[in-house]
Amino acid sequence: MKEIYIERQEEFLRIAIKENNKLKECFIEEECTGPIPGEIYKGVVKNIVPAIKCAFIDIGHSKDCYMYLDEKFKNTKIKKGDEIIVEVLKEEIDKKGAKVTNAFGIPGTYSVVVNMNNDISFSKKINNRDFENMVTSQLNKPEDIGVMIRTNAFDVDMSVLNDEVNSLYKTYKGVVNRAEYSRNPILLFSDAGAINRTLRDILDKTTFKIIMNNEADYKYAKEFTENRKDINVKVELHNESRMLFDYYGIEKEILSLRNHRIPLKCGGNIVIDKTEAMYVIDINSGKNIKSRTLRKTAQSTNIEAAEEIARQIRLRNLSGIIIIDFIDIEDSDVRRSILETLRIGFADDKNKTVIYPFTELNLVQIARRRRGKSIYEFIEEPCKHCGGKSSRVKLSYIQFLIKNEIFKMNKEQSIKDIYIEIEEIYKKDIMEDVLEFVRKIGALDNSVYINFIPHLEKFKVESLIFANQIRNLQTYKIYG
Repeated sequence: MKEIYIERQEEFLRIAIKENNKLKECFIEEECTGPIPGEIYKGVVKNIVPAIKCAFIDIGHSKDCYMYLDEKFKNTKIKKGDEIIVEVLKEEIDKKGAKVTNAFGIPGTYSVVVNMNNDISFSKKINNRDFENMVTSQLNKPEDIGVMIRTNAFDVDMSVLNDEVNSLYKTYKGVVNRAEYSRNPILLFSDAGAINRTLRDILDKTTFKIIMNNEADYKYAKEFTENRKDINVKVELHNESRMLFDYYGIEKEILSLRNHRIPLKCGGNIVIDKTEAMYVIDINSGKNIKSRTLRKTAQSTNIEAAEEIARQIRLRNLSGIIIIDFIDIEDSDVRRSILETLRIGFADDKNKTVIYPFTELNLVQIARRRRGKSIYEFIEEPCKHCGGKSSRVKLSYIQFLIKNEIFKMNKEQSIKDIYIEIEEIYKKDIMEDVLEFVRKIGALDNSVYINFIPHLEKFKVESLIFANQIRNLQTYKIYG
């Protein structure tokens, strides 16, 4: 069974999904001013570069977006100055603008209205000819749009599906009409927030509980779930003094995702590394000595590793090209079992994932569509002390966690003096702008003491209650 945890704070919206009490996926959304995947804009073509078959489009943000030109998208005839409706596929990355497409759609819970064709299509996960024939004959589809039927539609009545398609079509026509009468690049449609995507795409009949810490989000989710006839889910509002992720132990699990080596129950392990172009995953048998033969050891380790790799890829939101180096094994049946284990792990993945057969070198290649940032991009940054050769937990993320600790302490008791222990590598950044650091941790009304300790694995936050404690720590006082 599935549980969904949603924690909203000023800087972040974080969503964790557990299945059978095991963390399966985690999404983090920062407040940003750039375009978000799923948003639909009216844009103006600013430039076309035939050599790379790409158009650059102004949608009203600081960076122009880019769109590949392809006959299948009927966009090869566009020219500079043309107005065009586009949907954002990928957000901005560093100096690179967002990726967009002119093949846009309005998504619902059971269907998606699309502009590129007039057909009725079905999710690849629907393998029921009778259902497809029934929908094709009974769906009230407008002539000028296509409709893609989602997996969730299998469990609802045709009247519900027809009502949704009608509602989505009205939204679609509103987008087209607004684009026609707007002079400048403008946002036409946004249903791209992480909560919307979660309730629409992930919530299903296996979900039994949603826990949220924000009252407005709670009311929205409550109304959304009550209108869904195909699910039975309990929505709870978290009111404890501790933050939601901390209370349910999710905070520690997220920070553990920085570990590149993940142990397996069998005694082996997998190692995840990032290169400039791809992710590389290596499997080691390690201490797996349960099997009597080398072949059996390799087989059991590879199968367990495949299951864990699928989980880790989704949990860390890894995307692009992923190369897996399995322990050498020649048996074709075992290879098929490994690939099938990977496919099962990605069966309900909302990101399009393609798993390729074994190569001659015993490698498996996975291509996974990017949707949002990886967990590393939220919690890690290059280490300034070693010239960017390694990484550290982002100072902004540590500030966020310290703020949570201070919030928790203030809920339990009124505190004046706060003592923090933190790794020495953050000293220069903090001391260059003490006021900003204190503001970020929510301690402007407190006195703050910081002890910078070399090679400290975890930060520490304490309240100072006794006068002798405060006297002894005066040398560490930076504010107040």
